[in-house]
Amino acid sequence: MLLPDGSILTAFGTGYRCQKDGNGQSSPRDVGLIHWRVAEAPDAGVHPVRDASADSELRNGFDPSAGTPAATPVYQIHRTGTPIAIDGRLDEPAWFAAPEVGPFQFTWHKHGTQEQSVAKLLWDDENLYVAHICEDAHITARHTQHDGPIPEDDCFEVIFAPDPARPDVYFNIEWNVIGGYVDNHRPEGPKKPRAKVWDAEGVRIAGTFEGTLNDDSDTDSRWTVEVSIPLRNFAKYMPHMPPQPGSHWNLNLNRHGGQTNAQYSQWSRADTSTPSFHTPHRFGKAEFSATTAPFDR
Repeated sequence: MLLPDGSILTAFGTGYRCQKDGNGQSSPRDVGLIHWRVAEAPDAGVHPVRDASADSELRNGFDPSAGTPAATPVYQIHRTGTPIAIDGRLDEPAWFAAPEVGPFQFTWHKHGTQEQSVAKLLWDDENLYVAHICEDAHITARHTQHDGPIPEDDCFEVIFAPDPARPDVYFNIEWNVIGGYVDNHRPEGPKKPRAKVWDAEGVRIAGTFEGTLNDDSDTDSRWTVEVSIPLRNFAKYMPHMPPQPGSHWNLNLNRHGGQTNAQYSQWSRADTSTPSFHTPHRFGKAEFSATTAPFDR
């Protein structure tokens, strides 16, 4: 991820950690972190995220000459070869070895700074794992209650259809850096109401941040979250449980919210004129790979 000073985000140092588990409690504390390193950019004059040229649009999955989104992206989810501790540190070898999903697209951007995100996914027979680092000069996170007004905060979302044969049957889970999250199920697509009663069981979230929460008078740096989502929540909607290597989910990753310089960005670009993440026909493809991170056994 290219930062404003021309460096590339591959890891970073100390910050604060907030963790929320089955007890529903979260609290920040100062910790030492080992993350994807920050290295000097090979060419600090190249800023693809903030480049407003047609080349940048093509990199972001949009062809100005055609006026339509490009093909949806594909990502290989590596199996984790080491246990993942949900602590917000991202210091397991599997996270270092896993590929990034690629740059996030600012589908509806009109003004303000485009703050990039880096995300990776992993899987094993029990869980889907999500990790992300979000560049953010003004971090907002106030809500910790389950199914609370999380979209008022800076938040991140995974949204997916676990059976590609039924692309309109999908789920979304979105969270903030202090462990508040919302989970929803759309059994009949985006134009029909969400399920009245559905909760994902066993979701674990841990976050860290560099800066101060809910104080836009200063400048923050970034926030990081690590999540595990038990696959058993979707077993009756999946062709196979656990997933078979080579199978895939239709999936997207989205970021939005915040009080200052609110962000709307996503991995696979939507095709709506106004912000809407509920576009299952534009989800990318997340393939469950047999490749093991950090190495094949």
